[in-house]
Amino acid sequence: MGLFKNFKITEVKAYEVIDSRGFPTVACDVTIANKFKGNAMVPSGASTGEKEAIELRDGDKTRYNGKGVLKAIENVNTIIAPAIIGKDGRNQSEIDNLMIQLDGTENKAKLGANAILSVSLAVAKATALALGKPLYRYVKEDIVKDMSNEYVMPVPMLNVINGGAHADNTIDFQEFMFMPVGANSLKEACRIASECFHALQSILKSKKLDTNKGDEGGFAPALKDADQALSLMMEAIKKAGYKAGVNADVAIAMDPATSELYDSKTKKYSFQKAIDAKILKKDKGTFSTEEMIKYWEALVKKYPIISIEDGLAETDWEGFAELTKRIGSNVQIVGDDLYCTNPNLTQKGIELKATNSVLIKVNQIGSLTETIETVMKAKNNGWTAVMSHRSGETEDTTIADLAVALSTGQIKTGSMSRSERIAKYNRLIAIENELGNKAIYKGIKTFYNLGK
Repeated sequence: MGLFKNFKITEVKAYEVIDSRGFPTVACDVTIANKFKGNAMVPSGASTGEKEAIELRDGDKTRYNGKGVLKAIENVNTIIAPAIIGKDGRNQSEIDNLMIQLDGTENKAKLGANAILSVSLAVAKATALALGKPLYRYVKEDIVKDMSNEYVMPVPMLNVINGGAHADNTIDFQEFMFMPVGANSLKEACRIASECFHALQSILKSKKLDTNKGDEGGFAPALKDADQALSLMMEAIKKAGYKAGVNADVAIAMDPATSELYDSKTKKYSFQKAIDAKILKKDKGTFSTEEMIKYWEALVKKYPIISIEDGLAETDWEGFAELTKRIGSNVQIVGDDLYCTNPNLTQKGIELKATNSVLIKVNQIGSLTETIETVMKAKNNGWTAVMSHRSGETEDTTIADLAVALSTGQIKTGSMSRSERIAKYNRLIAIENELGNKAIYKGIKTFYNLGK
């Protein structure tokens, strides 16, 4: 039987599905040669950056409280589909660029980033099937042209305490995460993370603190402040039988999402949730940029924090550069809202030395091609990259494959609860089993180039 040679797209069909928060999102089936069907479902964010590509919603209050995506689906089925049917699915960048041209706006506002991304990812998945390759291998070999025989498994950033826009509690910072940097494999990293997660649950229960969960599966207790959250995490790591530390078993990562706390008029950061709970006095809950930087300097000295994402507001480029200058040789300073997975904004950050890492969210930019470009730009300039989910997720596991395909070395995909998060971990475990000794788990070595 000869090599399959027909890679023409024969059908494109989008439709509504439900995400992990019970809201609709776009799904798309792309079929190649009437035989190979790739399916993709688009995630959705809660705390979104100002520079993100536009997620097109209907605004019809009689359906899903205005959050319907029928317009985006219509754009796929009536505008995008006719334009790409007959195209060779292997020409990913050509197809993505055609959709971007059809949209014609800077932020994909006409067709919707959710419409474009659903097709972009489904094309890649259908093509991988037609080639008889798993998605991670197809992207690595055929799109990125990386023919090395090594596959880097990502270190999980396990979100165990939720706050900010992700939970109705008294914590202003959005995410507190375990990173099993001392593990020897992805499978072992998941085990360590699970054991620490359940140890934390046990401790919260023993202290009569809430074990209800936020959007990404982490616990959402009413705590005094970040310091209390971090102390509980340290206690959990020890209870699970591990050593906390950057060069030990488990390190800590944070995503405070401080853009949510920033007042652009006063240029101050205000810890509103804690103030509302009458835990902080108002004057103690307001920080300048310099005070925030000093806050982070003190916190990383006290706790084994290896990564801080969005430690300052998305407009504070100078502040980010100063933060990176002061602690970036030992701590990963990740830009999320600062860059929104945009290669041009990432280039600006590189030139300004604003951070030393970029967060990668496929729906922030809206196409696979641009996502890959952003990762490659970061890596080629000595930065790290973190593949990430969104708070509104589906059981789609594309980001697990992309983390391996692009050797990001890190993945942020939620906690050890909620099946839409676990699906990504299980996909990574399956990939690692499939790869055998070709799979490499770098652990703390992922961060060895920080500050260099």
